[in-house]
Amino acid sequence: MLKTVIQFFILYVLMVLAQVIVFNRICLFGYAVPLVFIYFIIKLPVTLHINWVLTVSFLLGLTIDVFSDTQGMNALACTLMGLMRKSVLHLYFPREDDMTSSQPSMRSLGVSVYLKYVFSISLIYCTLFFFIENFSLFNPGRLFIKIASSTLLTFIILTAIESLRSRRNEKRL
Repeated sequence: MLKTVIQFFILYVLMVLAQVIVFNRICLFGYAVPLVFIYFIIKLPVTLHINWVLTVSFLLGLTIDVFSDTQGMNALACTLMGLMRKSVLHLYFPREDDMTSSQPSMRSLGVSVYLKYVFSISLIYCTLFFFIENFSLFNPGRLFIKIASSTLLTFIILTAIESLRSRRNEKRL
């Protein structure tokens, strides 16, 4: 139990540092922004109580807001994403009993289900974040391009992170 908490704390710190130091400085073609810190919320155990998920999601978003000067946009989007996370997972993987571990991964869900789950979560987060950022539909074409390109970039980076982590774990076994 303590080992898991320490691992998640380290992952939290690494994701915040990576987002603030590296990924906040990337904006491809003026549209695509990688929002990779949501990997932490994606990796939270499915068995974790919803109150803890919402609290941790809010704190992660608030931490990113403090360092990114985004005035609560990430906190709101992370909290809503944390609320929808388990429902999205159940769309693609209806039975928790069949998972090999309570933590969503390529190994526990299978590659296809995991990729659908990560893409859906990325799409939900990017949609929430950019709707909150714009707070209007004044320029829907630009909004759609930002959502689509950021979702795709975030999805690619999150998939790469997961594949690197799973390979490292396989070598350990």
